[in-house]
Amino acid sequence: MYSARELALKRVLDITAAAAGLAATAPLLAVIAVAVRRTSPGPALFRQTRVGKDGRPFQMLKFRTMSVPKTPDTGPQVTAGGDSRVTRIGRVLRRTKLDELPELVNILRGEMSLVGPRPEVPKYVAHYTDAERAAVHRVRPGLTDPATVRFRSEEEILARAADPEQAYVDDVLPTKIQMYKDYLEGASFVGDLRILGETVRVVLVPRE
Repeated sequence: MYSARELALKRVLDITAAAAGLAATAPLLAVIAVAVRRTSPGPALFRQTRVGKDGRPFQMLKFRTMSVPKTPDTGPQVTAGGDSRVTRIGRVLRRTKLDELPELVNILRGEMSLVGPRPEVPKYVAHYTDAERAAVHRVRPGLTDPATVRFRSEEEILARAADPEQAYVDDVLPTKIQMYKDYLEGASFVGDLRILGETVRVVLVPRE
């Protein structure tokens, strides 16, 4: 687990990288926001309640990649490949991970970190044991982590299931939780830098 010095360095990196990232991508963010608004009715940003450090809920920001449902909070909260809710521009944003750029704002606010267990919605956190909650929620959730790298093809995995949401709860989620715990047991500042590098590699290098 991180030392006090590493936690301080981690926060400095989070603030510096998030601020620089938002400044550098500002024109791209504007273009994406316009494209999302013009290609489907609804807001450019998608806000969803996730569970953060110490079990506190927060509003995670993403670019909207799905059509807005007539009734909010309906439908599964996982996405399988071929999901009809995903818009045309949304497919591109999800494939390139550009939909996650607004999460840099969450990092600046202190709600997230560059590296840490991915934040889940309360519906799936309800499946955690008390011990798992204590382990996973002791740090800020992250933009990426080892489970993110491993499950970069999660939508394709779930598309092969008869019931994608049940497959997520029964198969994917337990594996993620164990990976979160393993990551946190040996978490270090240098280790986080390696995870960031691996994330960049898998996002930029096309899958075979």
